Amino acid sequence: MNKNNLPLYFAFAVILGILIGTFFGGSSNNILSLSKNTSQEQKIKKLINFIEKDYVDTVNTDNLLDGAITQMLGKLDPHSVYIPKENLQAVTENMQGNFVGIGVQFRMINDSITVIQPIKGGPSIKAGIKAGDRILIADKDTLFGKRIRSNKVPKYLKGKPNTNVKLQIYRKTNDSLFTVNIIRGKVNIKSVDLAYMINDSVGYIKLDRFANNTFTEFKTSLNSLIKNGMSDLVLDLRGNGGGFIHIANSIIDEFLEDDKLMVFTKNNKGYIEKSFATSKGAFEKGGLYVLIDENSASASEIVAGALQDNDKGTIIGRRSFGKGLVQVEMDLGDGSAVRLTTARYYTPTGRSIQKPYSGENNKDYYKEYQKRFTNGELLNKDSIPVVDSLKYTTPKGKIVFGGGGIVPDVFVAMDTTSYMSPFYFNTINDFAFDYVDNNRKKLKKWNVDNFIADFDADETIFDTYLKQQKDKVTPSFKTKQNIKKYLKASIANVLFGDVGFYRIIHKDDKMLQKVLELESIEE
Repeated sequence: MNKNNLPLYFAFAVILGILIGTFFGGSSNNILSLSKNTSQEQKIKKLINFIEKDYVDTVNTDNLLDGAITQMLGKLDPHSVYIPKENLQAVTENMQGNFVGIGVQFRMINDSITVIQPIKGGPSIKAGIKAGDRILIADKDTLFGKRIRSNKVPKYLKGKPNTNVKLQIYRKTNDSLFTVNIIRGKVNIKSVDLAYMINDSVGYIKLDRFANNTFTEFKTSLNSLIKNGMSDLVLDLRGNGGGFIHIANSIIDEFLEDDKLMVFTKNNKGYIEKSFATSKGAFEKGGLYVLIDENSASASEIVAGALQDNDKGTIIGRRSFGKGLVQVEMDLGDGSAVRLTTARYYTPTGRSIQKPYSGENNKDYYKEYQKRFTNGELLNKDSIPVVDSLKYTTPKGKIVFGGGGIVPDVFVAMDTTSYMSPFYFNTINDFAFDYVDNNRKKLKKWNVDNFIADFDADETIFDTYLKQQKDKVTPSFKTKQNIKKYLKASIANVLFGDVGFYRIIHKDDKMLQKVLELESIEE
């Protein structure tokens, strides 16, 4: 994953996650269809035919209809959305947790598609593709020297299962040019960004989404940490925009005792469907901390709300996004789809955590982050708005509130001291890649642990970066400290992926520091 700008990355991630929403029924196969022609359908068809036949100018009726559908849904709630056919595949792949392709993480470096990492278990790594390789030609398509936009690259590399793509590769480490044939196959999109032991007793799992493959990855990570002696778990849901409700329930089930209510939904006819914990939980007796922030939405809030309302663990962070609506997908027959809100979900105490919205002005809905910032909520718990009439009580007597997101048990303010301008994020990432790309043989001696402990102890690389920027900006002392940390993390990201990046960033993570503080108090 490219860490060009974490705030922008998380903003994109949460918007994508919220677009995807939470699907009642637990499967993207839960699709509505139109069973008969209604008078409304006939009206639309007549209008489209009339325009196509007699309108004075040439008009693209597909675009016209897309716009009409978007306008129609815009009068409903913010999460009832139209997904054009050109976007549906990417959204579907994200939630299925896999795609068909060659399996590489890449960046456009100068004019070339450059492999950052081949994806573990994917076709490319099996074919011998390595980090730093440049993909010059795919079949008959020349890909270098054209400054192709990153979002256009997948069309050359993805395809149908078991199809062949012939790649011409340049490998800088030995200055070689060669051809490799790769059979496209299923490539997993990981949901667990990171899982490791923070210390001898506290484990950590970061979830990126709630996709079809998420529970399997989560369960594998959970079992591994338990075997390593974990007695307390940190479940990091920051920036997690949501996903499937049945996946959220499976994860909640690992922590709650049998027959505990996890969540319930209610549709427009008043029908209620409840989900209860089963006997499958592997961590019912373990300690638990759940990290949330203003970008934790939908399924993330189902998890946090279920645990909070059942007095399981401690919710740490800032008030979550506030999405309590359930969507169902309808295939429109031309590769596009609509996701329509069909129910609301409620936490076990009966809370709706959906924040207010207006069907006439949904643009302001997604700008609420700015309001939270200006009113001081991200820096001060006392600034979090709560509605006294929406007060609920958990079985152990804890007061919780509905009406807009999950309010954490322990508040941690946004860390404004870690701010750096976008200039530094961009130049650091470019420097980090170039450094690794020019020193791959020398860097082979490092593993994650000794890199975190000892890399650039004399600050030679840090000083080199600063010298390259000295004529552009003069950073303050605090900015220099942030640059040093982010530079090391960015180099670790190129070498080791997310595990290297986050473990370095976590050294100054305020929420993790709060966890360790609470741990020491309990001891």
